[in-house]
Amino acid sequence: MNTSKLQAFATDARRQLMNAVQARLDAALVPNSDAQVDDPRAFDFLQHEIERAGGGEEGRRHVVERYAYRWFNRIIAFRYMDVHGFTGTPVVSPAGLTSMNGLPEVLAAAKRGEYDDSTVFSLRGNDKAKERIEGLLSGSIMADDPQGRAYGLLLQSECRFWNRNLPFMFESVVHESGRVDELLMPADLLAEGSVLRNAVEAMTPEDCGVDDPSGNVEIIGWLYQYYISERKNEVMDGFKKNHKAGADEIPAATQLFTPDWIVRYLVQNTVGRLWMQSHPDSQLYKNWDYYIQPSEDGSTENEDILNIQTPEELTVCDPACGSGHMLTYAFDLLYEIYEEEGYASSDIPRLILKHNLYGMEIDERAASLAAFALTMKARSRSRRFFKKQVEPNIQRIAPISFEEGDVADLNDLYQVDLDFTVWNTYAKADVYGSLIQPPQELVELAASSPESEDGIDTLFDPLLREHAEDVFTQTRYLARKYAAVVANPPYMGAKNMSGELKQFVQDHYEDGKADLMTAFMLRAICFIRRCGFWGMINLPSWLSLSSFEKLRNILLRQQYIASFLDLGRGIFGTDFGSVAFIVQGTLSKGRKGIYRRLYKGTILSEIRSVHAIEKLFLDKKFNVYKIDQEAFNSIPGLPIAYWIPEEQLSLFENAKMLSYFAKPKQGLATADNNRFLRNWYEIDHANFCVSATSMQTALSSGCKWFPTQKGGNFRRWYGNHEFVVNWFNNGFEICNFTNASGKLKSRPQNLDCLFIPGITW
Repeated sequence: MNTSKLQAFATDARRQLMNAVQARLDAALVPNSDAQVDDPRAFDFLQHEIERAGGGEEGRRHVVERYAYRWFNRIIAFRYMDVHGFTGTPVVSPAGLTSMNGLPEVLAAAKRGEYDDSTVFSLRGNDKAKERIEGLLSGSIMADDPQGRAYGLLLQSECRFWNRNLPFMFESVVHESGRVDELLMPADLLAEGSVLRNAVEAMTPEDCGVDDPSGNVEIIGWLYQYYISERKNEVMDGFKKNHKAGADEIPAATQLFTPDWIVRYLVQNTVGRLWMQSHPDSQLYKNWDYYIQPSEDGSTENEDILNIQTPEELTVCDPACGSGHMLTYAFDLLYEIYEEEGYASSDIPRLILKHNLYGMEIDERAASLAAFALTMKARSRSRRFFKKQVEPNIQRIAPISFEEGDVADLNDLYQVDLDFTVWNTYAKADVYGSLIQPPQELVELAASSPESEDGIDTLFDPLLREHAEDVFTQTRYLARKYAAVVANPPYMGAKNMSGELKQFVQDHYEDGKADLMTAFMLRAICFIRRCGFWGMINLPSWLSLSSFEKLRNILLRQQYIASFLDLGRGIFGTDFGSVAFIVQGTLSKGRKGIYRRLYKGTILSEIRSVHAIEKLFLDKKFNVYKIDQEAFNSIPGLPIAYWIPEEQLSLFENAKMLSYFAKPKQGLATADNNRFLRNWYEIDHANFCVSATSMQTALSSGCKWFPTQKGGNFRRWYGNHEFVVNWFNNGFEICNFTNASGKLKSRPQNLDCLFIPGITW
């Protein structure tokens, strides 16, 4: 797959589509515009959306960003379906699928008088569009660009038709936002260099996986990452200026596309391991290149497992699913399991989407792509899948809020007495996402409420009922327990969080509050069924930093780390290192975990390619450590120090700590060694004192230079007495050393320890 070509296409498409949507928005906002006259309902919704997003320039920018992306999603969705033959008549592609100059086949067919009357144009409303298309193409309806306008109507008609099978990608015009999609549809899609024509060039049939029975939906994830890359750069630049991340910034700031082999490691060792535990005679694991066989060292005979009898019980959740990469591979692995169990191949895709896969996401655009990718997986395995009308369980965790009067009506409608705060659990859902843990009374109401409107009092506002149903749906996703959880969670330190997000994480995830990724680790523990498995990839900071000691305490004393990969640098480009790991939701004493250090030496400074790191993993003998995590409990601070040999680990249990004998202290730091240090042979020895035993005797000596230790090369018996320091007047110059702005540069510490006997290193 040519990712550089995809990147160029996606970043250029964002600029083009935003400019095109901006032009349509500007035209719509002109007083008495055609948009206001032709569809006042859509126009009113558009104005309200601008106001809800902050109004003025900020609100318009938000609307342009949102609808440009919605059209990007539609165009790449049609291109993917065109090359796989799912659309029948190609919608954005020429008949040969690859010609850069050919018209989209749906337009070429219309010019020949050929229409999908039994499908697309059998829909109510599309028949009128057909009449107008025919008029434009015949010349009976005059227009500046009749062919372009005809194609716009064809494209809108296709979107309306595909709403039946892909409502998450092609919103119904019954909803106002679906009507705004049409109002802001980009013009000039047929022009040379347009997004549509560039999609044909960039998304080749080979890259879309036409030769693979299950397709290649990975291309969707790459396009998502590349489309938002410029926005990500804007947000990251803002962090350098002390801007904080709110609802608009979080998706771009935290999105990272996970390499395929890491996804396979996470899924095979959670979903796959659960199946193998309950079905030890299965031979499927032999095809799983990234599956780690459980360690036999020190294992207990009666291993505590989650008993999975049927494939339907293997529920898998990705609480920050992005474009769905984890779930689409989970689909493939689950398909193997169903197939091995003898299920009919035509039924398996429907069963997987209905029973097994669950994703949550705060970014509307990513959630749509995830649902699309899973649907394409299902359709590639079953030609009749679209007739089964099964939608993927992908839930956008969206903000929903109610006024005081609404709360009173809701309590009357559902005959409950929930307070304002409970009904507004999701008021900030676009900031908190799946970190929200719904209150128990809301969970109980959602469980008892019917999932359709049957039996609901119709006297109440339909929109209010619709919002309440959305609350219940989100609650069901967030309250459920899953057999497996897999995720590449958002990474964001507390310093970059908005005030409300920082406070929320501190209130609900105290032991992981320093970063969103560690808050998601604690959330995974809540999501998982007892003895289920959860797997993640994130940053290594939580392994040893003191700010995560309480988190490590929870992991080591309540969970079982089954396997762990220390990946070093390079998985996400010029990153600072990453780790991937599998954890079981119960403590299993006596079982050893398997740890791998996938870099040479002990320092992870070298940046390697994803393939190079994968190659080290596939070398089953490279840097393998087997250790009982209980050993970490004996180390102060509970670091996950998996590389320490057992004989050294035993020292922490049996030997006295250094603190029993001495208290380590920071030595002298000058902040400018070139200024304050000299070699002993560079100074006037008449001004050199070697006999001071305290700060007082040093001061009374009147000398400028005193011995200081900085270590050095190996010396067997004696040496490294090389440096002297300017400590005249008890270090007055060092203690008052400032930068150009007058801020102190040095801060000498532990002055009471100077000039007394000790050990330095």
